Amino acid sequence: VFDQFSLTAFMGIPLIALALTLPWILYPTPQNRCLNNRLLTLQAWFIRQLTHQLFLPINPGGHKWALLLASVLIFLITLNLLGILPYTFTPTTQLSMNMGLAVPLWLATVLIGARHQPTHSLAHLLPVGTPTPLIPILIMIETISQFIRPIALGVRLTANLTAGHLLIQLISTAAFYLAFTMPTVSILTMGLLLLLSILELAVAIIQAYVFVLLVSLYLQDS
Repeated sequence: VFDQFSLTAFMGIPLIALALTLPWILYPTPQNRCLNNRLLTLQAWFIRQLTHQLFLPINPGGHKWALLLASVLIFLITLNLLGILPYTFTPTTQLSMNMGLAVPLWLATVLIGARHQPTHSLAHLLPVGTPTPLIPILIMIETISQFIRPIALGVRLTANLTAGHLLIQLISTAAFYLAFTMPTVSILTMGLLLLLSILELAVAIIQAYVFVLLVSLYLQDS
């Protein structure tokens, strides 16, 4: 069951490299002309609406991150959706890749906060009105929670996608074997599989959005 998450190679080429390259090939590049086609217009509208929602509570200084976070969002959505197709590999089910995205983004927000607002960043470690005996304990808890943030980012994305793929694998296997013994139950199982596939499409989009949204919230704190 877990073989679908193993890193494989074809003709000496790692499939994860092809999977990471494919999203950049699928999307068209805007041209230097007055009129674009409908696909480019829809793509620009989609990116504009998402960036507006993400950066609405952030001051103009943080708007420099718009291009980076929009690119990460579209990249994750495409990888997640392509991974639902049969005989495809989903790189976002690998914890190493998700941590490779989460740790640099989180560390960048921490360093930016320490550089531009060091007092404000340190103030997050101690809530206002804390009793004196609890000050060391709360500082330790807040510090640990800061370091848990990138782990939560990577593990959340990995766990949700892995669980969805495992459920699809198990239910599809059950529907296949039940087709020879109990056709009626197999048809019902296939209906459940269809509903689960639709749910997995929503999860693929939502988890990518949650990943980027949490990074934007960390940026807002900084």
